[in-house]
Amino acid sequence: MTKPEKRLKLGMVGGGQGAFIGGVHRIAARIDGKWDLVAGALSSDASRAAASAAELGIAGERSYTSFEEMARAEAARADGIDAVAIVTPNHLHAAPAIAFLNTGIHVICDKPLAATQAQAEALSQAARASDAHFILTHNYTGYPLVRLARRMVARGDLGTLRVVQVEYAQDWLAEDTQTKQADWRTDPTRAGAGSIGDIGTHAYNLMSFVTGLKPQALLAELHSFVAGRAVDDNAHILLRLQGGARGNIWASQVAIGNENGLRLRLYGDKGGLEWAQEDPNRMWFTRFGDAPQLLTRGAGEATEATRVPPGHPEGYLEGFATLYGDAAELISGRDTGALLPGLQDGLDGMWFIAACLESSRAGGRWVVHPEAS
Repeated sequence: MTKPEKRLKLGMVGGGQGAFIGGVHRIAARIDGKWDLVAGALSSDASRAAASAAELGIAGERSYTSFEEMARAEAARADGIDAVAIVTPNHLHAAPAIAFLNTGIHVICDKPLAATQAQAEALSQAARASDAHFILTHNYTGYPLVRLARRMVARGDLGTLRVVQVEYAQDWLAEDTQTKQADWRTDPTRAGAGSIGDIGTHAYNLMSFVTGLKPQALLAELHSFVAGRAVDDNAHILLRLQGGARGNIWASQVAIGNENGLRLRLYGDKGGLEWAQEDPNRMWFTRFGDAPQLLTRGAGEATEATRVPPGHPEGYLEGFATLYGDAAELISGRDTGALLPGLQDGLDGMWFIAACLESSRAGGRWVVHPEAS
């Protein structure tokens, strides 16, 4: 009989009562049975943190009033956590990540890397100095058909890429919405940026993950359509990519009629590929001169990271779960984690945000990537 895998112990910073993304991470961590949530600093409010921990079955002595206390205490325990999930607003990513990395505890952090370049640099230094792994949860990289698209591009099914188009359209911020989720996302001190940071970084990461192309330069026009909003809520971005390819990213949170419209379209000199997150189990591939071919999750090559038979919907939560599963394999030494987003992906996202802001403030001039050749 095969010996069952030992579950890893997970802690969490943020994600208490009233939070959204913390619940997503907890569900995802449970799906493949590789993690147990055993500790948390779930809120900066002590009473809410304790109540949240009790609801989640976390023992009272492992419910902490601060991430600093949690990092020290868990590192000192013989049964301390193997990794911590950081699910706080953007401006509270770096400090907790640094605290846990400094104690040798692996970090699984929600995107983006940080709210400011200074925070990102401090986190980068801590990650490079630590023996612990740093993982960034760009969850769309965990979708089976996204991983298939990456393989198809890499082996030349599309030929040399010419045009890369990604859009991420939502409408939930089309007016001055007053909710916990909207409040911090529209506050530049906590979010760092608006639509480009919240969803634009997803679009940029998806483009980079699937195509493998590095940017040479970027031009952006950012706009805030809602009166009084201090961050962008709509962005149009042009990219010059390696090998002569041209890219376009549209990110909007004021596009009425769109819920979570992340869409990828790639066109090479041999073929084209189209995938949409709201229909994540189907992808269209067309060879030049041939009829379009429908690829479905769970069939043919598209079996990696699938959990249910073809025809059963699989998407958002399972994408996160794939990253948690890959993280468990990496931390346990059973896999290299080659497909996991990490520190460099986070730094790339921070460059994307900074370059968009710089370009737009300068009236739409091209910003050259520092590594462009």
